[in-house]
Amino acid sequence: MDTDHLVTESRLEASRNIDQVSTEEMVRIINEQDKLVALAVEQELPRIARAIDLIAARLREGGRLFYVGAGTSGRLGVLDASEIPPTYGTPHDLVQGVIAGGPEAVFVTREGAEDSREQGVADIAARVKAGDVVVGIAASGRTPYTVAAVEEARRRGCATVAVTNNPGSALAAAADVAIAPVVGPEVVMGSTRMKAGTAQKMVLNMLSTGAMIRLGKVYTNLMVDMQASNEKLRQRAVRMVALAAETDEETAGRALSAAGGSVKQAIVALVAGVDPAAAREALERAGGLVRKAIALAQER
Repeated sequence: MDTDHLVTESRLEASRNIDQVSTEEMVRIINEQDKLVALAVEQELPRIARAIDLIAARLREGGRLFYVGAGTSGRLGVLDASEIPPTYGTPHDLVQGVIAGGPEAVFVTREGAEDSREQGVADIAARVKAGDVVVGIAASGRTPYTVAAVEEARRRGCATVAVTNNPGSALAAAADVAIAPVVGPEVVMGSTRMKAGTAQKMVLNMLSTGAMIRLGKVYTNLMVDMQASNEKLRQRAVRMVALAAETDEETAGRALSAAGGSVKQAIVALVAGVDPAAAREALERAGGLVRKAIALAQER
């Protein structure tokens, strides 16, 4: 594989002497480069928005979301996938991370795994169905495992998204939507866990968060489907109800308890002025959308 022409494999002039400068200057150089990442992601916002709408539409129809990648890219996908169930109360199989080399590769480097197109095809074939969404992540955009996985996913009727840091790549060509924030050469040449990885993390945050917002998992800016699995989160749930209903936390706590711990149900009950059963019914009729449920409950 010829990588000499890839942006992510280029040499950064600004850090050529980074091994000779003071530690403070070292981190200043890194920070100056990190500032460029958000600007690069900004250039991709129209394509990120398209991908969010595509993902939300497929999830709404019963599809699932898969992140696929190798090395750092694969780990970022696994990380994002693992954070969705507790944050948004989703089933654990709704968003999944697939990494070259299997789950052990999250902790132990298995870089050679990324070279196998055959394994990329096999890993996708064993998991997806038509109607799912597969997001391939690769800084170079040329990782054989990831490119083959996205190609196989598309062949099987999945919607596909590419997240890469090199424009015009094979991965981008294989996907329905290609997102390619060009962050430029890394401070340490080729170390794409740095700027490229940061850009990928930002994009994945937007994709999953945006899709969850579109699915009604957020009311105003509150994550109302959060699983309150510890004391900190139980306190957060009470505060969210209080903020949404513009009431005190004591009232919010009682409403939350009456709603069986459902933040959404407690909000609908308080805002619409109905009992928990009516709030639950309104939410069911509204497909879990809090604003719509409030309107329906107020019509009674």
